[in-house]
Amino acid sequence: MITVEFVGAAQTVTGSMHLVHTPHATVLLDCGLYQGRRRESIERNKNLPLDPQKIDAVVLSHAHIDHSGALPLLVGNGYQGDIYTTPATRDLCAAMLEDAAMIQAADARHINKMIDRDNVDMDRVDPLYTAVEVERTLGQTTCVPYHRTHTIAEGVRLTFFDAGHVLGSAIVVLDVDDEGTWKRLCFTGDLGRKNMPILRDPEIPDRVDALITESTYGDRFHAPIQEMGDELAEVIRRTYQRGGKVIIPAFALERAQELVFALKKAELEGKIPRLPVYVDSPLTVKVTDVFRLHPECYDEESRALLRRDSPFDFPTLEYVADKEESVRIDADPSPCVIISASGMCESGRVLHHLKATIEDDRNTVCIVGFQAQHTLGRRLVEKRARVKIFGVERDRRAEVVVLNGFSAHADQRELVEFAVAARDRGKLRRVALCTASPSRRPRSPSASPPRGSPTSSRRCPLPGG
Repeated sequence: MITVEFVGAAQTVTGSMHLVHTPHATVLLDCGLYQGRRRESIERNKNLPLDPQKIDAVVLSHAHIDHSGALPLLVGNGYQGDIYTTPATRDLCAAMLEDAAMIQAADARHINKMIDRDNVDMDRVDPLYTAVEVERTLGQTTCVPYHRTHTIAEGVRLTFFDAGHVLGSAIVVLDVDDEGTWKRLCFTGDLGRKNMPILRDPEIPDRVDALITESTYGDRFHAPIQEMGDELAEVIRRTYQRGGKVIIPAFALERAQELVFALKKAELEGKIPRLPVYVDSPLTVKVTDVFRLHPECYDEESRALLRRDSPFDFPTLEYVADKEESVRIDADPSPCVIISASGMCESGRVLHHLKATIEDDRNTVCIVGFQAQHTLGRRLVEKRARVKIFGVERDRRAEVVVLNGFSAHADQRELVEFAVAARDRGKLRRVALCTASPSRRPRSPSASPPRGSPTSSRRCPLPGG
């Protein structure tokens, strides 16, 4: 019998972690960090909801921290097996996991210093892991290119297909021996959108028996990406006219590159004034370098552009790695655009930029990605009058604009189209949505209430199991 146990990203959108139990092996799909309230996140993340000793193989769908960020914890807690992913995802993880370890250490130092200096009412913080665990994790990573089938455990074969979500993102297909009968399980990870810049469209695998997919935007429809470029340009123009700065919290992987791509196009077309655009995130600089190493993941339009000119550079754009330069940007009163991580405003340099700009009504905070419950980003989306930054309540006078059309997640229409296409190409009999949050999803009055906590473990048998 084959069962799937959802131990993370069950009724929430972070901390992706799913166990596939087969007659011969146990495979972990993703191992992400939970993101939310600081105290709750630390508690959940340091206590893994699974036994690393009982896992035979790990498969990683993509490099976003809510899917990959707990891998060093898993390794640090005794997992010694292989971690399978695509070559681009492995290269991205080398940068992103190292950055996660550094941010944890820096945030711990900063918070503990505030506690000691200012007697702030917060718990002291220790990093979840260090660079040592990151290096061990990368040493256990095995790269599997798209469309190559690889045996990863007894009775389990893995094939990756392009998910079109971020660079290197993969739809995970497991062919599993179920006591003499082979069953095909498809895990989309985060499913991308069609006709997005830079990356190829998501692929549709054949002969799928059971589908595990996300539903982050399963209750809504995205505006066309072309409209988002025009709306972003309008935000920049009106903020520039009042002499302010535009702060864009952006995930270092994919969202930052898409924004640079859109801003380059807007400047070339004369839709925005010539003003400094800063990508202020050492991680984003590293990630953009990884993009340059993997043109095999691009769509044809982006490959053609790459042959003529870099899609990630233009004259007024500056990539900032130096901390002193980052501080100088905040000290300069001139209008500018600042793209900085983290995307949910929970850590990194964007917090310093928000601290410097949030109380000035000339400025704009532009939200371009999903914001999980209880994050600073979500509180900004809710346009709260006061927000807490580095433990201190501040008046939020800056304008807040939300542009969800930049999302790299499929919307309701695209999710349904993918499931229908998978059904039409095989014998799909069961679909599980692994990122449905009851705090965001409307339910009918007659629906049964969800049981357990958002991270409660849930098992789902495959058809015929």
